[in-house]
Formats: sequence, structure tokens, C-alpha cells
Amino acid sequence: MGFTKVLVANRGEIAWRVMRTAKAMGYRTVAVYSDADKDAPHVAFADEAVRIGPPPVGESYLSADRILEAARKSGADAIHPGYGFLSENDAFAAACEKAGIVFIGPPASAIAAMGNKAAAKRRMIEAKVPCVPGYQGNDQSDGNLEKEARKIGLPVMVKAAAGGGGRGMRLVERESDLLEAIRTARAEAESAFGSGELILEKAVVDARHVEIQVFADAHGNVVHLGERDCSVQRRHQKVIEEAPSPAVDADLRRRMGAAAVAAAQAIGYRGAGTVEFLLGRDGAFYFLEMNTRLQVEHPVTEAITGLDLVEWQLRVARGEKLPLTQDHVTFSGHAIEVRLYAEDAYAGFLPQTGRIDVWRPATGPGVRIDHGMKEGVAISPFYDPMIAKVIAHGATREEARTRLIRALRETIVLGPTTNRHFLIRLLEHPEFAAGKATTAFLTNHEFPAPAISDAHWTTAADLLWRASAERYPAPLRGWRNSNPEPTPIRLAAGGAERLLLVDGDRPPHDAPFHIDGDDIVVDLDALTVRFTDKTYAPPETAAAGSDGKLRAPMDGRIVSIKVAPGEQVSRGQTLVVLEAMKIQHQLKAALDAKVEAISVHEGQQVSNRTVLVTMALDTPAP
Repeated sequence: MGFTKVLVANRGEIAWRVMRTAKAMGYRTVAVYSDADKDAPHVAFADEAVRIGPPPVGESYLSADRILEAARKSGADAIHPGYGFLSENDAFAAACEKAGIVFIGPPASAIAAMGNKAAAKRRMIEAKVPCVPGYQGNDQSDGNLEKEARKIGLPVMVKAAAGGGGRGMRLVERESDLLEAIRTARAEAESAFGSGELILEKAVVDARHVEIQVFADAHGNVVHLGERDCSVQRRHQKVIEEAPSPAVDADLRRRMGAAAVAAAQAIGYRGAGTVEFLLGRDGAFYFLEMNTRLQVEHPVTEAITGLDLVEWQLRVARGEKLPLTQDHVTFSGHAIEVRLYAEDAYAGFLPQTGRIDVWRPATGPGVRIDHGMKEGVAISPFYDPMIAKVIAHGATREEARTRLIRALRETIVLGPTTNRHFLIRLLEHPEFAAGKATTAFLTNHEFPAPAISDAHWTTAADLLWRASAERYPAPLRGWRNSNPEPTPIRLAAGGAERLLLVDGDRPPHDAPFHIDGDDIVVDLDALTVRFTDKTYAPPETAAAGSDGKLRAPMDGRIVSIKVAPGEQVSRGQTLVVLEAMKIQHQLKAALDAKVEAISVHEGQQVSNRTVLVTMALDTPAP
């Protein structure tokens, strides 16, 4: 089972992360890349790199044939799949084995056993692992799923059987929403995973999401490396992860760890895996699923154990026994991780695209930032919009929390809108600070968009003035042939406009900023705002949003068009479904109107702000 050259069948921060350890252990490394990633840092870091196709994942990172061909061309004798893409594809693992390539992951049989949530749950019930009540049967008709959901009792979770990452998942609290939830979850699952099979589970309200890191070798040894608490989620995707869990004591850790080890043993597991549980307020825990791969949040486990989990993966893959027995696994301190995303957290977590103009990750004691970024790299609509993972470790949970807040404040990223300010607010919230956050945290608390401060406006105007003035010799800056007067600068941001007067007398600002055409992006007090310079722009003839045009809120692909020309639509009615970053977004009418024209077709790739539907506004009868 020996190997000498490792191909990483992934991209971005995880590809870079895996290659760092592989190189340190003496292996040659191979990167693969789509056309969208040809200039990405992970490509430059590898010893060699192979192009695998155009940007769409089905023609590049999800193409097993192209990955295997890249391994053949480069002479790689092992493949590490990272997470996502082909990491939990049993057919790919089997194809690697058939080609004589070591798959750095579990056996294909173990992936298959856990890859389908319905089959996995049946297997865990047989193994006496506690499971959430639900339905995981073969009758997948809409009518039967509706009937089974009513038998389980609302609220109920509708989940893609082949899924993960929150895709193809819906929480249903009202019977009237049930059929639509089943249909949209199925459509999203088919698009993301190629399978529309669904399962139903009783929603355990106000629970915690606690997962156990397990590791197994080919010699029958299985250990757990403690738990991670991933309760703070949006759209069923993790936002904050920490280890250990504030809700788990030594006895509960022992019992949950034993259940996770039993789950791994039941399927003949090998390598790194994560068994996910819901932990109720009463201390009861229920199996959710098993991720048969390395997790995004593995760094917090590495921080408290002092172990390199990728190193363990490589050692197990080459046939070695686990480096430690359960009795020798120890934990030190506390670690918290957040996912820094290109998304507008104050606009429904809308994914963002665009070029990263300024990227300065923080450093400091206990701080680790895993990323695959550099200035000039674009966040594309084809992949997950995660920019980086920001991790902090401390002797106590409070030390880790405060270090993480500082690290986020000192990390500068200018370009697309990010969730950095939102993450800081979550970490500073009293409920999270007290270790009390559950999966209902983001539902129970509102985090409205912050107002743009006066300091942001004046700083943006001053910086624009200085950037303009620096083009001229110092004695001529701001010069007029009459008495000196302040320079008027008109800015727009967040739907507002202001006229500001700048005289150049204020001291220079050290706020990070970037000028992008007519825009200036300013970072102040951890809030990044994009202003548009409208000083010389002609006056607008109509208020924004009054033109009756539905525009794409981001780059993406048109999945379906729900209306036809001539149709009367009501405010809030879904007109178009747009898929971006593997999530389907329902684009709705902002007002009552009549559809005049549809400018796109299903399957079309569109850019941000593309006009999709034109409507004639309703006017009252004379």
C-alpha cells in the first residue's frame, strides 16, 4: 500500500492544506485545476499541476474519469479527495482501487454504507446506535412522504438521502408547506447529488449539533478524538465550530464516543470519519449521519489534540496502525473556528462573486487561518464561496473566543461582500459567549444589517479626495483660482446618497480601502462598505426597483422559469429559480405586475444584475 506521489482531487484551502502535510512527509504532490482555478495558490504550491476541464464541476472536479486521467498522466499513485466533490463517492473510491491507485479514505463499501442517509440510518438502527425517529423507506412518492411526515408529526426535516452540507434539506413547521418542501428538496438534491431520494426525520427542537471525530486503521483499531460542537448554523450549514463542546462532560463524551466507534466498526471503516449527532436538552443523543471523509472543521480537533489528522490519514492509507490508542488521546484547551464566506449575511446569506482585491489574513498567538486565497483571485459562481477558515486556540474557551474576534477584526478582505462583521457579532453575543447556543440560535436572534456610520461616509470621501489629489504636486492639491472652498463629493451606499464636503484638513486615515472604478471599498471597525462615487453621475430618472425588472442577484444558472409572458403575478410569487454555489434561490416578484418579457431560458448561465423578467406595473383604473 506504499505510495510516493499524492494527487489532491480538490481545490482551494483544503487542497493547499493536504499538500502542506504531504510535502512535509516527503511525498511529491499533484494539483488539479479547472480553467477557473488556473491561477489559484494551490496550483502554484503543488510540485506539478494538471488541467482537468472547464469551470462547471461536472466537467472538472466531479469528473472521476478526468481525475483518474490526471493521476495517470502525472504518475500519481495515491489520491486524497479532500472534502466535497468526490470525497464520499464510493464508485470513485472503487475506481481508484481498480486502477491500482491508493484512495486516501475509507473503503468503497464503507462509503456506500453511509453515503445514503436512508440506508445508513437502517444500518445504525441494526447496530443499536440511537437514531432520530423518521422515515427512510423506498416509497418516494410525494403522497407517501406527505403521509409519513404527518405520522411523524411536525416539525419535520425533509433531507436528501444522498446529500450533505445543507443542500436538499428543508425544515417544515406547517402542513401547508409540506408538499412544496418535498418538491424543492428533491429538485435541489437531484441537481447537487444526482439523486432525488429523500428521508424524513422528526425535528429535534432547540438541540445541539455535536459530532465525534473517529479514526480507524486496517488492523481493526478504532478510536475517537473527542467532539466538536457545530450548533450555530445557517441554512443547515455550519457557521461556527468548536472543540470541546460546552454541553458535553466527560461521561457524555465517553458514551457518545463509544456510539461513534460502534458506528465505524459496524461498517468496517478505515481512515478519518465524523459521526454526527443531535444532542437534546435532556442529554439524549441521536445519530444523524456519518461523513466518510475529513471535515471542514478538523482544525479545531487538531488544535486541542496536537495531532495532524492529514498525517494520520496518510499513515493509515499506507497500512500503518493508528499512532495512538484511546487511552493515550488527550485534550488541551479550547478551539473555535468560523467560516469566512463571500456572502451577504444581512441579505439572506446571499452568495457573492467577484475579485479579491485586498487579502491580509491575521496572525498572532493561537491563530490559524486556512485559506486558498491571494489578491486577484476571483470568487466564482461555480464553487462554494468560502474564503477561509479562521481558527483560534486558547487555554480556555473565553481565551479562544476573544482571540478569534481579534483575528477577524485584523483580517482584511476587500472585494466581494463577506460575512466577517456578522461572525464577530455572533461571537460577541452573550448567549454564544456563555456557551448556550443551540441549533435555534440564528432563528431565535435577529442580526439586522448595521447602519453605515457617519465615520464610514466621511472616511470614504476623504480617501477618494486624497487618492485624486495625489495625482497632482503637493502645492496644487485642492488649489482653486478663488478663495479655497471644500470639494463636494457625492457618494451612494446601501440605498442612500450623501453629499459630503472635503477640505483636506483632516488627518490622513489608515483605514484599509480599495478603489475599484467608480467604487471605493472601505473597512472601518470590522464593517466593510462599498461606496459608489456619484459626484459626476447624471441624475437618476427613476427610483431603484421601480422599473419592473427582475435581475439576477448573483452569477448563476437558470434552473426553472415559473411564469410566462402575459401572466399576472403577485408580490412574493416565485418567478425564476437560480442556482448558484450549489444552492437554489427562489427569485420572487417585488410587486403585483404583469409579465411582459422573459429574457433568459432554463439552463442558461447568467451574470449578476442580468435582467431575467420584465414586468408592466399594475396601474389603478381611472
